This record gives sequence, structure tokens and C-alpha cells, in this order.
Amino acid sequence: MAKTFKQLMEEARREIPEVSVEDVRQRLARDHAATLLDVREKEEFREGHLQGAVSLPRGFLEIRVEETVPDKQTPVIAYCGGGTRSLIAARTLKEMGYTNVVSMTGGFTAWKNAGLPFAQDHQFTPEQLTRYSRHFLLPEVGEAGQAKLLAAKVLLLGAGGLGSPTALYLAAAGVGTLGIVDHDVVDLSNLQRQILHSNERIGMSKVESARIAIAGLNPDVRVVPHPERLSSENALDIFRQYDIIVDGCDNFPTRYLVNDACVMLGKPNVHGSIFQFEGMASVFVPGRGPCYRCLFPEPPPPGAAPSCAEAGVLGVLPGLVGCVQALETIKLILGAGRPLIGRMVHFDTLSMEVRVNRLPRDPACPMCGEHPTITTLIDYEEFCGLRSPGAPSTHAAA
Repeated sequence: MAKTFKQLMEEARREIPEVSVEDVRQRLARDHAATLLDVREKEEFREGHLQGAVSLPRGFLEIRVEETVPDKQTPVIAYCGGGTRSLIAARTLKEMGYTNVVSMTGGFTAWKNAGLPFAQDHQFTPEQLTRYSRHFLLPEVGEAGQAKLLAAKVLLLGAGGLGSPTALYLAAAGVGTLGIVDHDVVDLSNLQRQILHSNERIGMSKVESARIAIAGLNPDVRVVPHPERLSSENALDIFRQYDIIVDGCDNFPTRYLVNDACVMLGKPNVHGSIFQFEGMASVFVPGRGPCYRCLFPEPPPPGAAPSCAEAGVLGVLPGLVGCVQALETIKLILGAGRPLIGRMVHFDTLSMEVRVNRLPRDPACPMCGEHPTITTLIDYEEFCGLRSPGAPSTHAAA
């Protein structure tokens, strides 16, 4: 027999306990196991919600609740805007086998009118809601994760082969601030692999060329140019401004300088390196794993390791490694997945073999060991034979 809305509500009230906002406040204070289920639409949730509430709009309740609350014995407090939708939702949950479900009388409106605290999420623009819509669908990202990305500050060392794909994918993902360190200009030989740049920008500063490319991809991203050589004099001051450092350089002096500055400041270092047809990537986080010096305590002797300009590099290889660096950076920002801390991924593109090696921390490491002997930043150009004493320091992107 067909039923009116009034009849449905009367039946729901007979089956589902309704609790006041004060009851909910007290219950949340003493019972941290309860799940707060907000069954309003996403737009309503963004404008304000109870702290710790899970957003599950009424239209998706039956489809997604078993993923959201897998244990049907879990205490569930459902609420909506005024108490009507949550009562119907709670009855549905009971029919699905949930044994401990209540509905909050008056909903979020009553909670807010009572002067009780609530949370308000990042307010996305209509364009951002569309741009990042695929991220919102991922439970590991969602709107909260996207807000983290937009608030993040990442420094890219080099706008070259590794920095190009890293910058483009971080910008596309909505990382809000990208600092770029590179003193070089765009050269025709760069375009075989450095996809940030183009023919019409040959001769332009790489940081300016990168700014133009990123602005065309995502206007949400603020690019902070650092058109200077990285050295022991400026590294700490530049690094302090950012959350994560992405190392895309192609020379050993800069790698050691980056490592040491990151350890001193406690900054994550997302490392990548390439040589001809092979590439490697890892993540060095002070206090959570080894640093670069745990693997290689000192730079190699002069001439032992040729640069890409001397040995060549397959154009697509830095794209592969740079994408891994972008991925690892995003994981660090989100706090999702398992970053490459204490591990290094190695790509051999000729055989298409991928290896992941464990990297132990060295207790005797001169930088991050139990008794560190390096306490100041060092410029290693003379050690590596890259310049004569008194010449300006070098920094080149892969």
C-alpha cells in the first residue's frame, strides 16, 4: 500500500532514536568510536559540518556506506540540515543491518544555533570544483587532500629534464606554490627533453619560461622564481620558505649541498637522477630514513661521473623519473601511501627492468649519523673538479 511522506516519517521515528545536539556533544566527548555521518549534499557540507564528520550524501548512502562504515556494529550518529533526511537515512541503515544508529534532531542548523563548534572546509571556486573533480573522487585525496595540495609549497631545483615533468604534474595537481631555482636560459639542445620550454622561448630565462608554461596550465599555481645559482650562501634561506625540496639537478656538488641543507632544516628531499638510459628516484626525510650521504658519503673524484651534456641522455627518461618525483611529492603532501623513504627505485629503460632497493640508514653517516661531523654547508665544486678556485658556483638541471 502506498504511503505518504508523513506516514514514512512517523514509522521512522518509531524505529530510530532521535537525540538532541547536547546529547550528541556529550556522546562525542565520551565515545570516540562513534561515526558521525553527514548525509547532506556536498555543497552543504563544505559550508560547515561537525568536526570529524564523514560526508556521505543521502543519494549515495546505500551504495557507499558499507565502504565508509564496514563494521555494522559501529555506533553511527546521522545528521542533516534539519533532522529529516538523517532520520530516513538512519532507518535505511537499520534495514541494511546497522544495529546502533541514531538521528540528531534539528541537524546541523540546531548544532550551529546552539553555538557549538563546527569545521568549515576549503571553499573551492566553481572552476576548481571542475578542475579537481577527479581528485575529489579518490578517497585518499578528496576535498581535504586537494586543500592540502593547494596550501603546499614545493621547491624545484632545476627547470630542466627532471624539473619539467615534475613542475607540470605538480601544477596540474594544484600544488599552490612552486618555487623554481635555475640560473640558466633555454637552449635549443634542451628541447629534446625539457618539456617546460619551447622554440619561441629559446634564450629566455628558464624560470620565466617555466612560469609562462605553468600559468597556461593552471592559474591556481603561484610560481616563485629564483633565477640564481644555489650555493652554501643562499641554500638555507631559500629552502626555509618551502615544505618539500625536489632535487632535479645533474651535478654532484649541488646534490650534496641539497642533502645537507635538507638535513639541517628537517626538510624532505625528493631525489631523482638520470644517466643515459637509466634513472633512479628516492625520498630522503630526516629522522625517518637515510640521507643521500648514507649511500655516498663523499662526492666522486674529478671526471668519475660525466654529466648529461658529456654522456648524453634519452629524452624520455627524465620524463619517467620526473613523474615519479611528482608522485612522491604528492604522496608526502597528502600523507597517503608509502613514500620511497628508505628505498630507491631504479629504471633500466633498455631492458625495461624496474628494481626497488632497500636503503639502510648509516649510523656513521657524517651528516645524519649518531655523531655527525658536517655542521656547515660546503661548496664542492673544487672537489669535483667543476671549477677553479674563485670561479662562480655551478648549477645545472638535467
